Amino acid sequence: MFLGQYHHTFDDKNRLTVPARFRELLADGVFVTQGFDKCLMVLTTSAFEQLYARINAMNIADPLARSLRRIILGNACQSEIDKSGRILIPQNLRDMVVLEGEAVMVGQGDYFEVWSPVHWQEELTKQKDVDDQRFAALNLTTR
Repeated sequence: MFLGQYHHTFDDKNRLTVPARFRELLADGVFVTQGFDKCLMVLTTSAFEQLYARINAMNIADPLARSLRRIILGNACQSEIDKSGRILIPQNLRDMVVLEGEAVMVGQGDYFEVWSPVHWQEELTKQKDVDDQRFAALNLTTR
């Protein structure tokens, strides 16, 4: 499971060092795509295949489904972890979320997000500015 927050830098070839705790989970391959909140999503092969199956089952006559396909599939790339524990993030995806030099990786259970430090700080500020009643309608029971 992908948990926690990690700060790393890009090397001169646009490779990002993946936290050691995440590497084993990505041994079978990595998919990187546009996320929903000024971030990228990094998924295992099995998580991406499940997401793909759900998106592929959507009606392509639905404009919202087509838009989601463009966001997720149109921006996806497959990658591998190199021997040094790095993944390549293409320039077009880095530009999309303004990743320059540094990145914050945030675990999300089945995947992790990659944020620019500035956008991540904005997200943290938003989380603090909203009272916790926003989650009241969600069923977060543990049993």
